[in-house]
Amino acid sequence: MSSISGKINKDFYLRVGSARDFKNRKDYWLYRALEMLPGILMWSTFLGVVAASLFFPFFAAIFIVLFDLYWLLKAVYFSLHLRTSFKKMREYSVIDWLNKLDGLNLSGHELGVRDWRKDMWHLVIIPYYKEGEDVIRNTIIGLLNTHYSKDRFIVVLSGEERSGDKGKEIGQTVAQEFGSRFGKFFLTFHPDKAGEVAGKGANETWAALQVKEKIIDPLKIPYENIIVSVFDADTVPAVNYFSRLTYVYLTTDKPLRKSYQPIPLFVNNIWEAPALARVIAFSSTFWHMMNQVRPERLTSFSSQSFPFKALVDLGFWQTNVVSEDSRIFWQGVLGFDGDWQVEPLLVPVSMDANVAESFWATMKNLYLQQRRWAYGSENIPYFLYGFLKNKNISRRMKFYWVFNILESFWSWATNSIIIFLMGWLPLLLGGKEFDVTILAYNTPRFTRVILTLAMFGIVSSVYLSLLLLPPRPVVYGRHKYLYMVAQWALIPLTLIFFGSIPAIDAETRLMFGKYLGFWPTPKIRKGVQKNF
Repeated sequence: MSSISGKINKDFYLRVGSARDFKNRKDYWLYRALEMLPGILMWSTFLGVVAASLFFPFFAAIFIVLFDLYWLLKAVYFSLHLRTSFKKMREYSVIDWLNKLDGLNLSGHELGVRDWRKDMWHLVIIPYYKEGEDVIRNTIIGLLNTHYSKDRFIVVLSGEERSGDKGKEIGQTVAQEFGSRFGKFFLTFHPDKAGEVAGKGANETWAALQVKEKIIDPLKIPYENIIVSVFDADTVPAVNYFSRLTYVYLTTDKPLRKSYQPIPLFVNNIWEAPALARVIAFSSTFWHMMNQVRPERLTSFSSQSFPFKALVDLGFWQTNVVSEDSRIFWQGVLGFDGDWQVEPLLVPVSMDANVAESFWATMKNLYLQQRRWAYGSENIPYFLYGFLKNKNISRRMKFYWVFNILESFWSWATNSIIIFLMGWLPLLLGGKEFDVTILAYNTPRFTRVILTLAMFGIVSSVYLSLLLLPPRPVVYGRHKYLYMVAQWALIPLTLIFFGSIPAIDAETRLMFGKYLGFWPTPKIRKGVQKNF
């Protein structure tokens, strides 16, 4: 179990996808118990509130009041961090990172880099499935618009064989149009394989192994000199993304023990999205933006960057899980005995909001996307089991992550239900004796005050969302800005129906061993696109 000289643990459990991967019955049932934990905590909370409201309404009311107050303080805390992160993002967006790179003294650099312009490479992996040619072209154009030498790019466009002739045609068309404009351009198609979850993780790993074998190793490029960025097919990086990434990589301590996380802005097609989809897109953006100034709690998400050397040591992304983007973080934590963290870049990449051909199709896709994100709870049994097995990780680190991740997924599923729906249960179930108490009289009033105060935090969200909007397409009138403000009245609906309920769905499925497969979010464009 020891990890010495920077070598990674290669124990079996590091590649586990679910309990069914275990042959040993003892380990199987231990892992199953850990898979059940998030769902048990969630349903115990709901049942506990109902039971307490029925039999102990006084204590239930006290709990709900304290919970509302806790939620208010948490909202204020998040709002302050969001403003700080937004300010830093705007500040970093105007810095000339290429100039700062030129000013670095790389003599004696731990990675052996002497001249960043000649030594550093960027490997960009873009997996795709059913995305249209316009979506992929917009991403490639975004790469070309970045302020970094394209001669130092290795771009891998990795389709799926199951997408058929249409997918291959798109890949070949894009490769023919743009391939000569990068240092290297590689087109590959991931075949279906037994034992894999058909999704992004398997595609990325296939692409990385192919380019390693056919380009990187033949050219003898040092792995330490390659930063790999894996982008969703709709991801458009900011123009200074790669210069900022290179600067951070060459100036941070332990660069090979970190992943590098941009801020995802879901604004590419935001003008086309219906109001509910816009609120969810901005809420997701704000959540990830806020976490950039809490690096101690930051885990990897969606489009991100890594040292290629670390990915090789980790065996790349797991191919048997849905949440490969966050799972790679836990692979690093367990594989490197806790010596792994996420470095915030505080620069953005733009991505698509959820838009489908019709309103109801968009609502369905929103639900499925949120459920897939909530299914990141599959990482909880993975790291809990790993913490039990790996004795080289400090107890303090284990406790920190166990508490924070469990609390995060518990809150995701329970908070809005308790606040907006269950807060009235003591009054409904408490009986006549409780109805005549001062607490029964004041509980709904106190709750209303708390919620009213919390709603003031939406003002910041409205303001920031307007600042993040791309230019208004001419097809939309100025009145559209009024909708962009009024849409925030939908927050309670989004928190319940596209927050808690899909999280309850995902965690309940995991609890009963009804494992989900990977669901790719359809990317629909109606002519409006965004490039930084």
